[in-house]
Amino acid sequence: MTEAVIAQKAPYPVEVEAGKTYYWCACGRSKAQPFCDGSHKGTGFTPVAYTPDKAGTVYFCGCKATGNRPLCDGTHKTL
Repeated sequence: MTEAVIAQKAPYPVEVEAGKTYYWCACGRSKAQPFCDGSHKGTGFTPVAYTPDKAGTVYFCGCKATGNRPLCDGTHKTL
């Protein structure tokens, strides 16, 4: 697999806790979007760890094409 599957063409808003590590799905195959469920095994993709400094809402990329992994940078608007 050379390209990630587009899970959705919009970000996933998620309430995060400061200091907690989240594992963003980079392959797009996870059934637990935007987080990894191990579906990447055998694809060459690995999840991206994200540990926020402060609690609040963050927007995880849903299209898997962001230049600011794992957060949305608006790339989905051009797909």
